Amino acid sequence: MVSYSPSGLIKQIETQVNMILRKIDWAQVNEKGRKSVEELRQFLIDSKVYTHDYELSETRDEQLANARLASKWLEQARARILKASEHDIFGPVDVAHLAAQIDQVKADLK
Repeated sequence: MVSYSPSGLIKQIETQVNMILRKIDWAQVNEKGRKSVEELRQFLIDSKVYTHDYELSETRDEQLANARLASKWLEQARARILKASEHDIFGPVDVAHLAAQIDQVKADLK
């Protein structure tokens, strides 16, 4: 099994989300569903930035601060995945898989 850095895992999550979203008929998705997806994408970008900063931190205090911020955005991303699933954008298996990956990233940020 290939081991990824936390920022590499977030890139993997982004790729998986984009693969799922590619199959969606956006004409059938209401405004709340589209907004959830838009926010999800932004939260993944934010979490990737702070995770990358975490990896490049020079002190433990910087590392902990970046880990907290990355975890905050990852939790927001998880919430948007759940919200998007209410609009039939993500299925139950997708939600479980993406949530598990988010948990893995958060565990790696300690």
